[in-house]
Amino acid sequence: MKRIMLVVAYDGTKYCGWQMQPNGITIEEVLNRTLTELLQEQIMVTGASRTDSGVHALGNVAVFDSETRIPGEKLSYALNQRLPKDIVIRESKEVEADFHPRRCVSQKTYCYRILNSKFPIPTERLYSSFIYYPLDEKRMEEAAAYLIGEHDFKSFCSAGSQVIDTTRTIYDISVERTGEVITIRLTGNGFLYNMVRIIAGTLIKTGLGAIPPVKVKEILEKKDRSHAGPKAPAEGLTLEKIEYCNKIY
Repeated sequence: MKRIMLVVAYDGTKYCGWQMQPNGITIEEVLNRTLTELLQEQIMVTGASRTDSGVHALGNVAVFDSETRIPGEKLSYALNQRLPKDIVIRESKEVEADFHPRRCVSQKTYCYRILNSKFPIPTERLYSSFIYYPLDEKRMEEAAAYLIGEHDFKSFCSAGSQVIDTTRTIYDISVERTGEVITIRLTGNGFLYNMVRIIAGTLIKTGLGAIPPVKVKEILEKKDRSHAGPKAPAEGLTLEKIEYCNKIY
């Protein structure tokens, strides 16, 4: 028995997120089915990040155990011939038997893209959130700075989450505009359910002038979801990379 790691990229538009569920097709389901057919044994993958419906990824990480004789680094080629075009295995390799994508210490980087223009752009509609009111990215950047460090992010976690400990650390957060696209990029040791989308929604309110940047500090201290901004749409969010022990996948 050996453990294989996959680095998975996908367009999440038509999927009901990563995790298996009864009401729609998911990334995990497609991987399980494709691997089971390829290897002729029952395969169940374990993913690092259970991205939501409509959320994309460039570098999610998954592992599975198998008796296959196919070298780990060759599995990506075999899988990509069988997977739909909106799911791609960017790398595959054998890893230590105790490697677990969620339990091992890691850093995750997400980006949230906003199309801030007078009219929508059709080619951007699946990969960014459209806002036609002018956004002040400098105000957003000022507000984002209050989130850096270790904090209790309970205000930025969707109600109903089963997580007991809501303390997380954000190592870096940036807000940059390139033309009509504003990109919010966050790197942290972990993120709560909908945390990045709620942060994005709160920063958008700041950029619109609805709340002052310093208000974000108060929202953190309240530890109450009702004080933060709305959850931004899923299509703007992409899991960019995951780093384990100074290795980026």
